[in-house]
Amino acid sequence: MAAKEPTFMIGAVPIYGDLILAPMDGITDYPFRGLCRKLGSAMIVTEFINALDVLEENPRYPKRTVFDPDQRPFSLQILGNEPERMLAAAITLVRDVQPDILDINLGCQSKNVTSRGAGAALLRSPEKIAQIFSLMTREFAIPVTGKIRLGWDDDSLNYLEVAKTIEDNGGAMVAVHGRTRKQAYRGHAHWEPIREVKQALQIPVIGNGDVVTVADIDRIKQQTGCDAVMIGRIAVSNPWIFSRLDRDQVPPQVALDTILSNYHSNLSFYGERGVITFRKYLKAYLSPYSILREELLSLLREKDPDIVPAEITRIFSTL
Repeated sequence: MAAKEPTFMIGAVPIYGDLILAPMDGITDYPFRGLCRKLGSAMIVTEFINALDVLEENPRYPKRTVFDPDQRPFSLQILGNEPERMLAAAITLVRDVQPDILDINLGCQSKNVTSRGAGAALLRSPEKIAQIFSLMTREFAIPVTGKIRLGWDDDSLNYLEVAKTIEDNGGAMVAVHGRTRKQAYRGHAHWEPIREVKQALQIPVIGNGDVVTVADIDRIKQQTGCDAVMIGRIAVSNPWIFSRLDRDQVPPQVALDTILSNYHSNLSFYGERGVITFRKYLKAYLSPYSILREELLSLLREKDPDIVPAEITRIFSTL
């Protein structure tokens, strides 16, 4: 039997599938990444890892780099604003974690990030982006990729310049979120620029923004020609989208089993603190159902690790 052909390649790394979980700070942790990988995400990308945390040996950052061998291809996303410092951090990360891909965060819109010149703020400095990619691609044999937005605001839509800069300096893939930094997550994502980037580059282009249904996956691929689709916020309430299921297609028993599995993964990874870290996911998972507000709030406040799954199961028995 012939080996399955990859959907596309990121450098020398084969990618099997066209749906990828977007990196989201505070969301795409080890348990949630693992869940989405099992449900069909073609690869894993970490939450951003701050270069300063690596260089200062912050004890919190290693939890962001955890993955299982069967979850490859595994991409580490690094955040920073100084090329040499980012390289120094990346050298440590690549040595210690051994990822398949290194991703550069050029899209985070958080004020805490952009105020110090990192994330989407780098879109205002294409020359610095060129330096980052030049340093990284000379240093590492693994592919180096970037996730970008359309620009800082509507008056500085430099996505084509930035995407070409990444490619010209050895970048192996570009993911494009169809919004500006000023938009954050407001308004509509624009897919036409993603099509322009795809037509301008030889490396793979991943489309991102306003993909909330299975039909949206097909639409963005048809309209842009992108090699794959990156899915972010909707995955928190519907991780089954990676199995090409809209949320109303997921049977309650399947939802319950998945939710409980994810809950126990949180407990295993975080200890009893996992009860608290799981709350944001649980609220999203339960959002499609008609649950009394008082009942939901009581569940989300519960701290006993044994009561939480029992209450979740009880709620599902009433649906």
